[in-house]
Amino acid sequence: MRFLTIFRLLLTALWLGCAVFFIGVAQSAFSVLDVPEIANGRELAGAVVNRNLTIVNLSGLIIGAILILTSFWGTKNLSRIGAWTERVLLILMTAACAVGQFVIITWMSFIRSQLGKPLVEVAADDPLLIKFNQLHQYSQWVLLTAMITALLAFFVISLKSDTNVTETK
Repeated sequence: MRFLTIFRLLLTALWLGCAVFFIGVAQSAFSVLDVPEIANGRELAGAVVNRNLTIVNLSGLIIGAILILTSFWGTKNLSRIGAWTERVLLILMTAACAVGQFVIITWMSFIRSQLGKPLVEVAADDPLLIKFNQLHQYSQWVLLTAMITALLAFFVISLKSDTNVTETK
């Protein structure tokens, strides 16, 4: 079971790294493309960020599902509380990715299509732009939630790994 635990830690770390890298990509895209020399630079940056966030969310769904399924193997020597803590954290991570992708991003895309023009051309007091900005804030909070729960799950899995090693000695 040690191989399975290491594999699960690798998957969790892989997704966390992906999410952290996404934050850097998002910041970089807007700082590089949001310049006067590039027409619709903010729109281009938004498209890059949207595409990358989709990858982060979908990979979080896939990796989360794999981690949840594999959490049921090799648990005979573990406490039920530890096993279920890990599962709840992984379910929260996966659910956050699903909400971010299928609720928030979908809703934001719908609002963008209703606006019919680049966001920078919309009046700041436009109700659709205000709603879009609220959804953007929710998207950030949902990703942060997924990242925190994944990090906590990583530590729970690694503690489980320590328990398995000490019990087999």
